[in-house]
Amino acid sequence: MGKLTRLLRHLWLDAHDAEKALGKTGFDRLEQRVAASEREHDGQICLCIEASLPLRYLSRNLLRNEPIESVIADRALTMFGKQRVWDTEHNNGVLIYMLLAEHEIDILADRALAKRVPAETWRRTIDAALAHFRRGRIEDGLNTAIDDVHALLVRHFPRAHADDEDMLDKGLPDRPVIG
Repeated sequence: MGKLTRLLRHLWLDAHDAEKALGKTGFDRLEQRVAASEREHDGQICLCIEASLPLRYLSRNLLRNEPIESVIADRALTMFGKQRVWDTEHNNGVLIYMLLAEHEIDILADRALAKRVPAETWRRTIDAALAHFRRGRIEDGLNTAIDDVHALLVRHFPRAHADDEDMLDKGLPDRPVIG
């Protein structure tokens, strides 16, 4: 993709485009999926959807020729901190970051889960989600990512008291965050 095309796409897209990409019902379904998942494990999932990169990030690709994948990974790390995903009780929060302008996704896990899951597992999940994105099925891609993260959290951090709703950690929002 040309630099001008990339610049225009990032300048053109905004938070409203992220909302339109899924629609209110899509956001509702994703929120319900995250909430249902968190009833079965002690982890926290934060879904962050950003329409475009801020110019200070985008300029790293356009002016300094830094690979866009590296810029997106850095932005995901920034959102991981900004959303306080690192601040969960058991250090097992997970950020699923989707960048609409590039149809890219990144997944970051806090240290307790990250040390148990190899990088290849995350790569397979990202690749599966990207396959949906390439076909224009954003919600399906995000569902794939949520389901894979759910399976990992259930395996490594099963809910100790599955029937106790008061034990649910509500530290991170279940509703997707527009970044």
